[in-house]
Amino acid sequence: MPEEPVRGTAPRWEGEFVAYFEARSPSLRSTAFVLCGDWHRAEDLLQATFLKLYQVWPRLVRRGELDGYARRVLVRVFLHENRRLWRSREHISAEPPETAAPGDPDVVQRLTVRAALAAVPPKQRAVLVLRFWNDLSVEGSADALGCSVGTVKSQTARGLATLRKRLGPQLDDLVRGGRKEHWA
Repeated sequence: MPEEPVRGTAPRWEGEFVAYFEARSPSLRSTAFVLCGDWHRAEDLLQATFLKLYQVWPRLVRRGELDGYARRVLVRVFLHENRRLWRSREHISAEPPETAAPGDPDVVQRLTVRAALAAVPPKQRAVLVLRFWNDLSVEGSADALGCSVGTVKSQTARGLATLRKRLGPQLDDLVRGGRKEHWA
């Protein structure tokens, strides 16, 4: 049973949590961005993920499996937010959106991949991100999503079909070439 801290002091395990946060937040932030396509929303997803981790940290026993657990929490937070119609909270402004910085030859390809990925339904997008961005196996993706291996396979096939429809032959080059930089 975890010991309750004295009022005004931090629990003993908090330093361990802070170290984990500092080490893993860049990677999880990147995964969150690929899932949602918006840095601000990715920060919100990351914050919600680490809040959930903080709440259960004293009860976590298998610290060796922490990365997979954190990824699972992140994906579930993302899927839950999509069910809440988070996108309906967009604000219309008179100003045009920011434009890409000139001089980057891959900007058009990056924007094309992001737009195509945004067209993929959330659960399929989550499977694609886990499989191709995080390089998880089918079994690892199933574990992260809390579903069967067959579901991961079918969601991967459907998600790739949607991407192929939107990207055409460019998708095969990206997947084969392992060019993850075009996703972020």
